[in-house]
Amino acid sequence: MSHELTLRIYYEDTDAQGVVYYANYLGFFEKARTEYLRKVGYGQKTLMKEGFIFVVRHISIDFIKPASLDDSIVIKTKLIKLGKVSFDFSQEVFLTSGEALCKAFIQCGCLGVEEFKPAPLPSYLLKGMKTLL
Repeated sequence: MSHELTLRIYYEDTDAQGVVYYANYLGFFEKARTEYLRKVGYGQKTLMKEGFIFVVRHISIDFIKPASLDDSIVIKTKLIKLGKVSFDFSQEVFLTSGEALCKAFIQCGCLGVEEFKPAPLPSYLLKGMKTLL
């Protein structure tokens, strides 16, 4: 199951050339992954209180075409791999007209807050994330 998040490009998202600054796509991807996982019970505050955090451990991005000020974009997110500690996403950005802008492969993991070492996903979240595959 995939998820779509629509965002508007604001002045703060752009660089001196008036296009989205490349690093801002990371923030767009983060927002989209968070909203996607919210559907299965993921709450960042709750997870932190339980002693866990999610981290990004690898990203690969292909930029196809830039977005510009006032563009409306859609970030499509899909969970493509799920383990007990790690999970991978495919994410793509399109103009709302359907034109592809960029695509990414993002590997994430779960860490224990205190020792910052890999930790198994809480069982309720693992179960919920399995429904996304």
